[in-house]
Amino acid sequence: MATDSLALVLRWTARVWGALSVAFILMFVIGESIGGGGPRLGLKTWVGLALFPIGVCVGLAVSWFREMWGGIFAIGCLIGFYAWIRHISGVWPRGPFPFLVAAPGLLFLMAGLLSKRKGN
Repeated sequence: MATDSLALVLRWTARVWGALSVAFILMFVIGESIGGGGPRLGLKTWVGLALFPIGVCVGLAVSWFREMWGGIFAIGCLIGFYAWIRHISGVWPRGPFPFLVAAPGLLFLMAGLLSKRKGN
């Protein structure tokens, strides 16, 4: 019973936090598209954007239906983003922003593992 309750709390915390994360990212996207006229982006920038925020947001969306797969995808994209930035710039990204946006993926993963463990 405690496992069920913990999985439920993790699941809904991840869903609310994930929805807020995606909304936060969309505010930036909409704001940039309204402003328009920004600089042209190179391939390196597009690869980084594909990992974060696009890949993380896709993983969080998938997590609503497939918790473990979406969580793995979101966390994998975050790790890939950090590795990519390290590769192209030689330094690790600083600040908590990317981790805070992707953290619901970890919660989804934990909820999925608890639910799967209960099922066995």
